[in-house]
Amino acid sequence: MCVEPDLFTAAAEERQEKDPSGSPLAVRMRPRTLDEVVGQQHLLKPGSPLRRLVGEGASGPAGPSSVILWGPPGTGKTTLAYVVSKATNKRFVELSAITAGVKEVRAVIDGARRAVGGYGKETVLFLDEIHRFSKAQQDTLLPAVENRWVTLIAATTENPYFSVISPLLSRSLLLTLEPLTDDDVRGLLRRALTADRGLRSALTLPEDTEDHLLRIAGGDARRALTALEAAAGAALDKGEPEITLATLEETVDRAAVKYDRDGDQHYDVASALIKSIRGSDVDAALHYLARMIEAGEDPRFIARRLMISASEDIGLADPNALPIAVAAAQAVAMIGFPEAALTLSHATIALALAPKSNAATTAIGAALDDVRKGHAGTVPAHLRDSHYQGAGKLGHGQGYVYPHDLPEGIAPQQYAPDALKDREYYTPTRHGAEARYADAVEWTRKHLGRKRS
Repeated sequence: MCVEPDLFTAAAEERQEKDPSGSPLAVRMRPRTLDEVVGQQHLLKPGSPLRRLVGEGASGPAGPSSVILWGPPGTGKTTLAYVVSKATNKRFVELSAITAGVKEVRAVIDGARRAVGGYGKETVLFLDEIHRFSKAQQDTLLPAVENRWVTLIAATTENPYFSVISPLLSRSLLLTLEPLTDDDVRGLLRRALTADRGLRSALTLPEDTEDHLLRIAGGDARRALTALEAAAGAALDKGEPEITLATLEETVDRAAVKYDRDGDQHYDVASALIKSIRGSDVDAALHYLARMIEAGEDPRFIARRLMISASEDIGLADPNALPIAVAAAQAVAMIGFPEAALTLSHATIALALAPKSNAATTAIGAALDDVRKGHAGTVPAHLRDSHYQGAGKLGHGQGYVYPHDLPEGIAPQQYAPDALKDREYYTPTRHGAEARYADAVEWTRKHLGRKRS
């Protein structure tokens, strides 16, 4: 849909600015200048493309370039376009790729050319959800952007390298919006509580309620303000002086998770997750995983714990466990929440249902214990490096048998130091795939001529 100010739109906006009480809180608290924008400071430095778009820079042949704003929902893409529309003296037109098509795009471009030719007015076109445009629809923007008939501000939540055509990308600056931090959203909530166009200090927000609002928001400013407004309305209806945690829970239908990312709950719930996986209780493991996700735990922390569990509690009973956990960690780092919850669930289920063995854990523990007690000894002479000059005179490498020269590929010679030549660290189980390793270690020790310790 094309949104271009007319007499009636302008009158409605003027009424809204004089009496904003009828608008949603997220709309009322929308920044009116770049200085009011929360977060994204890396995009708001002096001389940045966005500063230049609002007139804080050169114009004419050195005017600001078209930009593509890429970032997750609620990080301020639409807000930045709104600020530009308010601050610039240019003609501002808005299109949504959800409802607009080629006809609307061409109408905007024709209008922009007439505005430039008729009264020298430049046009800023804000195109929301540009990734929803087909390649053919995006092609219609190219002449206007290339000839600067319009200055394009396009917004997308999808990777523009896949969702935006290359010619349009090459003619625009790609600006990446970062997820808002908890401090960013906290500042916005506190501003909304006291601002004249917000809640005007009608209520207070206790710390536990504020913390839960931050968890609900997940870095999405719009979601935070929507939840705050709903809870504030419920509190006012009850005649309460503050927005209690109970009122917030009732309003948003989302219970507060007792979980402190810097305290005991952080470690207790993480411990319970790992012990549930170790105990093969997939349902309990998923419960603790859900608590960590809902509390806003760093998905990378969860993924690291799963990688450790794969080696500590599963090991060679299921050799695929560690690759699954590593793949999950890599995927989580690439996609983040909310989709990362699916990947973490995938890995948690696989690990919980895998056969278990701590043989790899106990093996390295026993080996480290011997080393720390001083049971090291010298490396047998036939195993020492023999490549440097003079090594042969020292007897290094002499008598070494190359296993690949033997039919069975195993050479019955001493490998461990004398003090440890019969020491056995690895005691495999017969669980899952480790049964195969149990047979292999029994066979190899026999062929090495090892005596039972």
